[in-house]
Amino acid sequence: MTAPTFHVVLHRPEIPPNTGNVGRTCLAVGAKLWLVRPLGFRLDEKHLRRAGMDYWPLLDWEAVDDWAEYRRKQPGGTIWAFTKHATRPVWDAEFAPGDTLLFGSESSGLPEDLMTRDPARNLTLPMRPEVRSLNLASTVTAAVYEAVRQTGGLPSSPDAVSSSHD
Repeated sequence: MTAPTFHVVLHRPEIPPNTGNVGRTCLAVGAKLWLVRPLGFRLDEKHLRRAGMDYWPLLDWEAVDDWAEYRRKQPGGTIWAFTKHATRPVWDAEFAPGDTLLFGSESSGLPEDLMTRDPARNLTLPMRPEVRSLNLASTVTAAVYEAVRQTGGLPSSPDAVSSSHD
């Protein structure tokens, strides 16, 4: 298996379809998906299929018990934390292959200790004030594709398919 383009970390995700859509994005760009427990859903085959994650066996993913375990298993690369409280827009970051893109739960975002660890690495997707927040899966997709754009696109593959729909 080739090294992942990026590491996408969902810290305590709660909604299975959001995680499924994030997994689909990770699969599309060759990123590894990390899920930090506790999760708001079960990861057995029946529940994954019900959430529309039938491609899950193709995905490079791993669930860990906490942030410390993730860092033990993935100590390298820059960590970019996404939060609506940041002032730095995603396109001001300088992404590199192997970086971590960290996202919080749907209801509460990232915990304070992860947002204050390195505030210069906190990023946001700017939006009008009428919008409280974007959907987690939408945010991840926008951020991941900005990182892909900055790093020169996806590696070519004879099996690669370019499609914007199912």
